[in-house]
This record gives sequence, structure tokens and C-alpha cells, in this order.
Amino acid sequence: MSTSQRLADLGLRLPTVVKPLAAYVPAVRTGDLVYTAGQLPMQDGSLTLTGKVGAEVDAEGAKAAARLCALNALAAVDALVGIDNITRVVKVVGFVASAPGFTGQPGVINGASELLGEVFGEAGAHARSAVGVSELPLGAPVEVELVVEVS
Repeated sequence: MSTSQRLADLGLRLPTVVKPLAAYVPAVRTGDLVYTAGQLPMQDGSLTLTGKVGAEVDAEGAKAAARLCALNALAAVDALVGIDNITRVVKVVGFVASAPGFTGQPGVINGASELLGEVFGEAGAHARSAVGVSELPLGAPVEVELVVEVS
């Protein structure tokens, strides 16, 4: 089954690629790899959530935001090479704007990881980093970037 068909079966739609906020492109291909820029939880051109996780944003809301970030990253890959050309997810890097004392970054970034597992099955298993940071662009609670292998 193709990735686009799997997305449809899951009731998911790739969002429109978010216009870069600065001097970069949403995704770059080198050889068989595509690297995405960090993706925020944007929907229809606006952030869906702002604030620090463990303060203004709870972990479950941030996890849902990480899922949206992963969808935005897949949209960036789709715009560059086509979603059906992804053969495996190689790496996920997630950044969580964390309130002092918040240590649940891995659980938040599971929102992205679990989505990729749903969409790609075994090919969605990936290496990952989940990093707590003090601030993210536009006050976003989470940012996710992907590295995928393509055919």
C-alpha cells in the first residue's frame, strides 16, 4: 500500500507546506536522504498552541502538537519528492519548550514518533532525540525535524 493511501486510510491529510519564517527551505534532498527544516505546530498558517510545556501547555496538548509538526514535516517532504517515495524514516529530532523542572520531553515527542509508526509501520521506526529548550520560534511549545530515506 502506498503512503498516500495509508494516510487516507488513517483519515489524515497532509497540510499545505508552511512558508519559511526566515532564510531557509522546508526540505533539502542529498542523495537518498531528505532533511526537513524544523516544523512547528502550524495549521492554516497559524500556530495551534503557544507556551512552555509543563506551564501553559500540558504534556498531552504538546504531544498532539508534535504529531501535527510531523505531519507538516511529511508535507515538506511530499512537496519536494512526493510522499510515496519515502522508503523509511531515519531520524526524528524534537525540541520541547520546557518550563523549569519539566522532564517529559520523550513523551511529548512520542506524538511525532507514534504518527510515523502508524503511517509507515516498521519503516517508521527511527533514531530520535528529544531535547528540552528554553524558547522556540513564535512561542511554539514543540518543533520537529525529520530525516527520511527516499527512492
